[in-house]
Amino acid sequence: MPQASASPQLILALDQGTTSSRAILFARDGTVRGVAQQEYAQHYPQPGWVEHDANDIWRTQLAVARRVLREHGVAAGQLAAVGITNQRETSVLWDRASGEPLHRAIVWQDRRTARSCDALRAAGHGELFRQRTGLVVDAYFSGTKLKWLLDNVAGARARAERGELAFGTIDCWLAWKLSAGRVHVTDPSNAARTMLFDIRRCCWDEELLALLDIPPAVLPQVVDSSGVIATIASDLLGAAVPLAGIAGDQQAATFGQACLAHGMAKNTYGTGCFLLLNTGNEAMDSQHRMLTTIGWRLRERTTYLLEGSVFMGGAVVQWLRDGLGMISSSGEIETLASSVPDSGGVYLVPAHTGLGAPYWDPYARGALLGMTRGTSRAHVARAALEAIAFQSAEVLSAMQFDCGQPLRELRVDGGAAANNLLLQFQADLLGVPVVRPRITETTALGAAYLAGLAVGFWHDEAELAALWHAERRFEPTMSADQRAALLAGWRRAVERSRDWATAD
Repeated sequence: MPQASASPQLILALDQGTTSSRAILFARDGTVRGVAQQEYAQHYPQPGWVEHDANDIWRTQLAVARRVLREHGVAAGQLAAVGITNQRETSVLWDRASGEPLHRAIVWQDRRTARSCDALRAAGHGELFRQRTGLVVDAYFSGTKLKWLLDNVAGARARAERGELAFGTIDCWLAWKLSAGRVHVTDPSNAARTMLFDIRRCCWDEELLALLDIPPAVLPQVVDSSGVIATIASDLLGAAVPLAGIAGDQQAATFGQACLAHGMAKNTYGTGCFLLLNTGNEAMDSQHRMLTTIGWRLRERTTYLLEGSVFMGGAVVQWLRDGLGMISSSGEIETLASSVPDSGGVYLVPAHTGLGAPYWDPYARGALLGMTRGTSRAHVARAALEAIAFQSAEVLSAMQFDCGQPLRELRVDGGAAANNLLLQFQADLLGVPVVRPRITETTALGAAYLAGLAVGFWHDEAELAALWHAERRFEPTMSADQRAALLAGWRRAVERSRDWATAD
């Protein structure tokens, strides 16, 4: 085992994502010093249902944390702190005594509670949820997932009311496991995604809990996003290390992109696409069906964001690879799409799990439109990349109307941000520069920053902002007329995909 240095030199970020668990080591200058990653199984028990085994998540997350330390010769004593960032909204219910989940985790993509959400809106509760939580009533969020678990797992509701069960999103589950069951906590960025949390009072909302028939005893304590939360059990990593930061993946990426001032925005091109705009200390109401959410709480000061969520971003490329066999690896798509000058009038609407912002249509389904005898694999590949940019452009347009001010640039990250064709088309659709940073591991970096601030590894936000540097800027080159024509075609295609699952 390597010997610990005199003073801790690294931060370990645990990045628990939708398809894999990752562990990344960061140095004081924000550079990556080591990465380990492991995929885990996805479960689809019924159409529209998506589940994960919470124990698989824990096992893979612990395994990659141990592996990154071992492979890079780092002792746990060299870690100043550990931070968690996680797939949001995915919901776990477990037994406090045994630590065992009662059911597979219900994933954020899961649509099984769409009808329950319809009923809440039909009963006139939609506006109350929006005012209190900043969210639309949708199956995306955790509240109706928890209600489903309590209603459908035998004996769960009675046990929850007796205080025997614990609910949490993935950050909460990992904090519980890392602390050997000593802490049951979440942070405001994750609590704000449950549809149960008053984002202005920063507390669980009694009226919303009553509407969903959720006993308060099952809920975690809400702590600051940056602060020493617990000490990680020494047998897990080889030494006791402070667990000092938590943030949902998109808020963490916003923090890691140093979008720390009012009006700054980033877009993450991951499984989905998530565009977030910093609105400072104001929880801004959206008039265009964007979400109002908490970015982070630091030193008891809350920063708010506007967010637009796209359910199928990079996942559409995975679908072309795994579902259709059109490409053998995700990296092939840029070369294939670049072999044609445009999509040839083809539009792909990736509404495979419904549409997110600004439509919020759980009954939309994927559509491929505009094909002719001349349509090739390359045209479909290009239409898939363009679909990612079209969805994000609609979200940003709505946000700018809400804010009443134009965006100066869009900072980008996520796996698909390596695709130059996608980013150039995104800049062309937006009419503003798209900027890719030197360090693209911004989700994990945000978790590391939050943990590091808590223990004095970094001093303040100004120091973090100074660490951000651009790797490449994509300047818009498309004419306004061409942009308008493409967006009009996209909107026609979207309309063809809507309400499909309810058709006779």
